[in-house]
Amino acid sequence: MVTPMGMGGPGWMTLRSYIRDSSVTRQRLTPGTVRRILRYARPYTAEVVWLLLLVGLGSAVTVANPVLLGAIIDRGVVPGRSGVVVALSLAVAGLALAEAALQLAQRWFSARLGEGLIYHLRAEVFDHVQRMPVAFFTRTQTGSLVSRLNNDVIGAQRALTTTLSQVVSNIISLVLVLGTMLVLSWRITLVALALLPVFVLPARWFGRRLQRITREQMELDAEMSSTMTERFNVSGAILAKLYGRPDEEAENFADKAQRVRDIGVVAAMYGRVFFTALTLVAALAAALVYGLGGIFVIGGSIKLGTLVALSALLVRLYGPLTALSNVHVDIMTALVSFDRVFEVLDMPRRITNRKGAVPLPRGARTVEFDNVSFRYPSADEVSLASLESVAVLDAAPSHEVLHDVSFRAEPGQLVALVGPSGAGKTTITNLVPRLYDVTSGAVRVGGYDVRDVTLASLHDGVGVVTQDPHLFHESIRANLRYARPSATDEEIIEACRAAQIWELISSLPEGLDTVVGERGYRLSGGEKQRMAIARLLLKAPSIVVLDEATAHLDSESEVAVRQALKTALAGRTSLVIAHRLSTIREADQILVIDKGLIVERGRHEELLQSGGLYAELYRTQFQGSGDSQMVRSTPPSTGITLPVTYDAAGESRNAAARPNSSGSP
Repeated sequence: MVTPMGMGGPGWMTLRSYIRDSSVTRQRLTPGTVRRILRYARPYTAEVVWLLLLVGLGSAVTVANPVLLGAIIDRGVVPGRSGVVVALSLAVAGLALAEAALQLAQRWFSARLGEGLIYHLRAEVFDHVQRMPVAFFTRTQTGSLVSRLNNDVIGAQRALTTTLSQVVSNIISLVLVLGTMLVLSWRITLVALALLPVFVLPARWFGRRLQRITREQMELDAEMSSTMTERFNVSGAILAKLYGRPDEEAENFADKAQRVRDIGVVAAMYGRVFFTALTLVAALAAALVYGLGGIFVIGGSIKLGTLVALSALLVRLYGPLTALSNVHVDIMTALVSFDRVFEVLDMPRRITNRKGAVPLPRGARTVEFDNVSFRYPSADEVSLASLESVAVLDAAPSHEVLHDVSFRAEPGQLVALVGPSGAGKTTITNLVPRLYDVTSGAVRVGGYDVRDVTLASLHDGVGVVTQDPHLFHESIRANLRYARPSATDEEIIEACRAAQIWELISSLPEGLDTVVGERGYRLSGGEKQRMAIARLLLKAPSIVVLDEATAHLDSESEVAVRQALKTALAGRTSLVIAHRLSTIREADQILVIDKGLIVERGRHEELLQSGGLYAELYRTQFQGSGDSQMVRSTPPSTGITLPVTYDAAGESRNAAARPNSSGSP
């Protein structure tokens, strides 16, 4: 006898429904979620209609087969009419072919509907997220965000494919099967229905326990995966080797793997008991139907073929009834997935083009800060609790990090920002390309408030090189063309030469096609910096921001990077955050930032003579063993200085080789 709970068939679908977390039914959906889902389904109306029609026809075929089997016995086998047996057998074969064709057609329309929906949702979520402000990415957990694009989008897709088709199929099948059984024998049908609680209750009992076991299994799997990820990345592997504890690491991992093994055995046994219990109940129901039906056949109240048809229909009765008894969990799971996707799509983008924004004209530009104050947005302004794995986001406003900052950088000038860590230097540079919006005051580029120009034109005009530039896991050519997709190979090579990196690239076997990034060719810190400078030169911005671009380089790399920077900064308005104060001795203006305020401003010599914070920072950097003599000033010039070697006291070792133009002894 065919049971209704075969592995991989209806039984597995029922099990999956029962082990889903039932707590999802207690969640509250955002008002209008269902209407919004219907709007997403509107472009696929034809696919939905065809899918439902095919599901209905498939359900009808599953009911017709048992009826034909009963007819073969009653109208062909018992009377001895071979022609009827052959004809009805051919009809059964035809229905089998029709059922196979219907299943293929269902899968076709289901795939078109599901994959189309996944495509549109993923594309829309990705486009929306990448346009979110930087503050969103500084708070959001990347794994949670990726989960929205993968797990939740797929869960939402199932709402319009698997869940929808199963609910419709189960309802139609249940109505047809139950109606047919009542027509064939209402007494046997009522007895079969009386056994339904015996069928459903074990499923709920095992389902609740399997929910807990499945959740624990997922947590243990995640813990084991985290251990592997931490130990197998480069930093973790080096740390483990340096401290020489492979035996303890192996023992620790074996303990985690053992717990995964044990919970896996428990889950497997619970699953098997689930299927065995339901199969047993189905077998008892079939025995009852055959026993009671056999008595009715002997008594002449029903025919033998009718009994066979009833037993076959019984298989198709319990499956839909059991699935529908827990369908609210399936539906809510799908709806919640949609709601979680909509939650991300509904997040407002705080930094967008204002109405009437104009393109920023190209050419040399001033950078002006006019009484700028700034605080970082609070968590509830830029993030979601579910993306930070917290119950409630912090709504308290952060403290102000910039206070009435005002300065002006003329076209072609180099303005240096110096000060202690956390003083607000990077925050100032982030306001120029409008990664954040000011709290009060205004940032102007070329006389335009950055909030009044289009973001695309503003970003085209500002180039940034950070102390740790990022390279995508793509070819060198693709990484450089990210700045200007239309750049030719000749232009790329010219930029690489100017950035002092072409000699390295040309020496690689694959040249510009060499893959770099996380798992590509390993570039040193200085080589990455020069790649970033080449990318900036291709972009050709009017304004350049350097965020401690040479802070972590060795002397040799620093020489090459500074040479490349001279080319990059020539003729451009430049804001340079400097950790090594020797690199900005010739800046046109030095702004000393402390606790969000500009506490000093001027040229190198002026600030040294004033004896303020700049002089203190400079003295601290170049203070030797007991010798705190200040470095003598050099005459001003345009651009970044080339490397000069200093002694312990900060005195240039080749100072004696050139005249002191300042006139000081």
